[in-house]
Amino acid sequence: MKLNKTYHTLRLILGDQLNEQHNWFSKVDDNVLYVIMELQQEQDYVKHHIQKIGAFFLAMRSFGELIKSTGNHLAYFKITSEESQKTLTENILDLVNTYQIQQFEYQSPDEVRLVNQLNKIEHDLQISSKEYDTEHFYTSRTELNTFFEGKKTLILESFYRYLRKKHQLLVDKNNNPEGGKWNYDKENRNKIPKQHQIASLQVCRNNVEDINNEIDQQNISYFGTKKKYIEWPVTRKQSIDILDDFLVNGLPFFGMFQDAMTIKSWRIYHSLLSFSMNVKLISPKEIIEKAIDQYYNDEHNITLPQIEGFVRQILGWREYMRGIYWMKMPDYKSMNFLELKENLPSFYWTGKTNMNCLKHSINQSLNYAYAHHIQRLMVLGNFALLNGTDPDEVDEWYLGVYADAIEWVQLTNTRGMSQFSDGGIVGTKPYVSSANYINKMSDYCSSCKYNYKKNHGEDACPFNSLYWNFIDQHKEKLQPNRRMSMMYAVWNKKSPEERTNTLEQAQEYLNNVNNL
Repeated sequence: MKLNKTYHTLRLILGDQLNEQHNWFSKVDDNVLYVIMELQQEQDYVKHHIQKIGAFFLAMRSFGELIKSTGNHLAYFKITSEESQKTLTENILDLVNTYQIQQFEYQSPDEVRLVNQLNKIEHDLQISSKEYDTEHFYTSRTELNTFFEGKKTLILESFYRYLRKKHQLLVDKNNNPEGGKWNYDKENRNKIPKQHQIASLQVCRNNVEDINNEIDQQNISYFGTKKKYIEWPVTRKQSIDILDDFLVNGLPFFGMFQDAMTIKSWRIYHSLLSFSMNVKLISPKEIIEKAIDQYYNDEHNITLPQIEGFVRQILGWREYMRGIYWMKMPDYKSMNFLELKENLPSFYWTGKTNMNCLKHSINQSLNYAYAHHIQRLMVLGNFALLNGTDPDEVDEWYLGVYADAIEWVQLTNTRGMSQFSDGGIVGTKPYVSSANYINKMSDYCSSCKYNYKKNHGEDACPFNSLYWNFIDQHKEKLQPNRRMSMMYAVWNKKSPEERTNTLEQAQEYLNNVNNL
């Protein structure tokens, strides 16, 4: 489409704002110029998985073609264009001058970094500007802060119940929870039985070969497995197709096995809609409403614990984490309650380790730019914390490796829930465990070099001695925590010899962590 010489309004669409349902697109206006940019600055602030870059670029390009096809005017900067080597600020100023723009408009960014940059752009522009809501989330940026005002702790469950009532989801006319219980988490912790055949769920096959070549052409630094095709949905239609398939074939088992891990499947019964939601191809509201409709229409196959577990992940956890982000930033990003400073083990970048749980979870992450929440929390995050890893390094890896990782959701999950760097804002205790939990929830341990039952000695699982070492090392800060009292009671009851052997084993492993 040939662009006009002048426009009244310039509207910026960021790479995670691909919402064709937004009010902006309710009508076509010839006086509006939209702009989408693939920017070098967005590739440089952290090293990304190549499939993450590919998914973003392909989704952005598809969205650009879509809005042009409806008659809108669009300036699109590919990563190979000269403009993409400039900053967001430089490009906005250039467009305003080139097209004699009189008003600059944008949707609220979901990262503090971009909020600050756009605030400066607004200040530097000599024209009027206007900020719009993204029309995506259930909650506003400040809703969680308002809800917990005056309270000492930020309990997810109370916020989740509030949202269920407010939006009338799985509640009766008296605002009581359907089935009599708000939360079926205890029924969401099942291991995959050996005889269970995991259903084959639909994935996409999107060609990113040209984008991969452009990434190499621009000498963008990346990691992860380069593939010709990626599995993530990158259009709204693909996202809806993936959702529809999941509701029929995945949701009947989701809640039951949402915490399970297995070498047999890289996604099990997870929906793969996190990328679609986080770039706003599809909204949490429509996903939840379609899922609840499916539950009511298929109650023979979908039980209440299955649907409640799914709703809780999106309505509860996702909105809660976003609220924490806006409530606690920018200080949240530098919190390091346990004062950890070790380097992230080198095998997080290569997958080369003898620990089967880590080998599988890391290689899956490198091969698919994906791991589900328990792999991220109780395998990858667990070991990083037991290793005493600097949370800055952990954040960098998590933000880079996963296609669905955007700072507002990654940071609170990683630094808060996973690494306990916030000292208990998100999680009431550190989410660390020995090998027992991993064996309970997976089939990883049965084919591992290390023995999950041993704390020390030949082939003792590193998770065991490192777990008790963590308990011992941080007792000054953690022993007063009521939820940790049982673990300290167990540790203190062990014989002096057992404690010594365990701590010596842990130190040996920590000294040779990159060779485990």
